[in-house]
Amino acid sequence: MKGIAVDTSIHCHTEYSTLKKVLTVKPTFMKITETINETQKHYKASNIDTSIAIQQHDAFINVLNEQNIEVIALPANPKLHEQVFTRDIAFAIQDQLFVGSMSEQVRKDETAILKTWLQENSLTYQEGLPKSIEGGDVMIDGSTIWVGKSGRTSYESIEYLQSRLPSFNVESLTLPRDILHLDCVFNIISEHTALLYPPAFIPEDLKKIKSHFDIIPVTKEEQFHMGPNVLPIGNRKVISLSQNERLNKIMESKGYRILPVDFSEIIKSGGSFRCCTLPLERE
Repeated sequence: MKGIAVDTSIHCHTEYSTLKKVLTVKPTFMKITETINETQKHYKASNIDTSIAIQQHDAFINVLNEQNIEVIALPANPKLHEQVFTRDIAFAIQDQLFVGSMSEQVRKDETAILKTWLQENSLTYQEGLPKSIEGGDVMIDGSTIWVGKSGRTSYESIEYLQSRLPSFNVESLTLPRDILHLDCVFNIISEHTALLYPPAFIPEDLKKIKSHFDIIPVTKEEQFHMGPNVLPIGNRKVISLSQNERLNKIMESKGYRILPVDFSEIIKSGGSFRCCTLPLERE
């Protein structure tokens, strides 16, 4: 990991402002070994074709580069098969980067690689959140932070995050056990609009979300194919799975520019574009 230090800073205050810098990992060693989510159980037998996953990830990175987004790649470790999903290992809130506490043993070493990179580039970070919290459960919305209480993120961590961020309003959303992360069922794509899979939420939380956003509902099939897990990159541009044609047309009808990418091999492991990016800096 030694090399020239990267000139970067930490700054993210929304999910949709112009993306400037992002951390990724190439899916060189991606495969389903120990099934740790419902999607992987479905694809365990067929597993991942790594060569296709790499091609699709390269195409995604090319789209980011074409949009003048600086893409920083952490090294892929042959022992870490979930490493492509960099969103989970940390999350930035304003100018603070919080390193996640991974709930699954097979993913714990991913944060060590991240911390080494941060130290080499003289970037400070926060850690020590209790129990578990993963970036896929954290959604930044200005002064409000939406956090999914899931099998990967504990209520203790959510409470602790609120104590560390007293000037923010941390809103907890309870998720069913079969939902991996919040960003699999909810995603903010602009100031007043969010993608949502309503059946994943209890009535109280659904009412809370709808009081803040105009909702674009996703279907059960779209949710299975990671429909909500798009990547807004600013100026109403959204990177979305090309196969989710209905959802993409709805977003286009509401004034969003859709940048379609085929990510069909990578989503077999339970994540898509948001999962595969760790934003460090947005305008």
